[in-house]
Amino acid sequence: MTKTIQTTWLLYCRPGFEADCAQETLRQARQQKPVIAEQEAVQTDSGYVTLNLNDQTLRYSELVFARQLIQLQLVLETLPERDRLTPILEAIAMLPGKFGALWLEVPDTNDGKTLSAFTRRFQPLLEDALREQARLEDNPREQRLHLFFPDKSTVLIGTSDPHNSAPWHMGMLRQHMPSEAPSRSTLKLAEAIEVFMDKSEQSRLLRQGMTAVDLGAAPGGWTWQLVKRGLRVTAVDNGPMKGTMAKHPLVQHLRQDGFKFAPARAVDWLVCDMVEKPAKVAKLIGDWFIAGYARQAIFNLKLPMKQRINAVDAALSEIKSRLDEEGINYRMLAKQLYHDREEITVFLVRTKR
Repeated sequence: MTKTIQTTWLLYCRPGFEADCAQETLRQARQQKPVIAEQEAVQTDSGYVTLNLNDQTLRYSELVFARQLIQLQLVLETLPERDRLTPILEAIAMLPGKFGALWLEVPDTNDGKTLSAFTRRFQPLLEDALREQARLEDNPREQRLHLFFPDKSTVLIGTSDPHNSAPWHMGMLRQHMPSEAPSRSTLKLAEAIEVFMDKSEQSRLLRQGMTAVDLGAAPGGWTWQLVKRGLRVTAVDNGPMKGTMAKHPLVQHLRQDGFKFAPARAVDWLVCDMVEKPAKVAKLIGDWFIAGYARQAIFNLKLPMKQRINAVDAALSEIKSRLDEEGINYRMLAKQLYHDREEITVFLVRTKR
């Protein structure tokens, strides 16, 4: 008789997207085998979900709405206010192995922010104790230990695989707003570059002298990210470019409709952050890649208020099916980034056969 191993997963997400995060995660799990029926109700605007599965292996890189993927080990409730350290250390003692990092985390909510001062004070106490026990060492190859505090009296204790999770605290890669950039949208492209490409790929795909088209460029936040890396950018938008992007020698501003523009010759990059339905943007991206106008692209898909999973599926499937029909080899990754709001960001690159 085969015994079913039950696993509980803790996933962080953007507040308000808990149902989307749970839905896509369960769908990925069901592709392997039936999911355990009993699931806790999703807490709207909590910034996290917990899911009970069989022994399915979740793939973090293929989850659009999940910021972090943690295997939940223990839950401690009603922690004593005067001594939280002792019961937490006793619980951690039950877990096998060593840990390469210790992350104390809170929900990305207003209530969660009030807990951050507590976790900063508590972190060194727990770190010192675990190092004395030889349970914690600075080793990026070892599993990480996560202590997630939805409130001061409750802690969810879990572990993450460094090769199947986000490498950032709370699963969030925060970017600092450059004073020279003309808009905060610049943070979205800066984050996308770091999330989707490692340093070697950035060096190879974002080289000085390369060319790019920025559709819906105004006021120039995404163009600024490309120009600072030495790319020549054709900025397409009926609106004005602002700040240094208005007259930069590497920028050619064309006052045209981004959906009607076609380059005279192929470029290395297409970036696009236009406010339009996902289906329309997906068709545009497909047109560009089939025509051979660009080899790489980063673009945003603005999501509807309802049926967000369906909108994402339809848009990405539209691109995949068209490129597959044309025999184009590619790699495509999609994530709702920390600096995204009601949207997701997609990275698409042609690959060799």
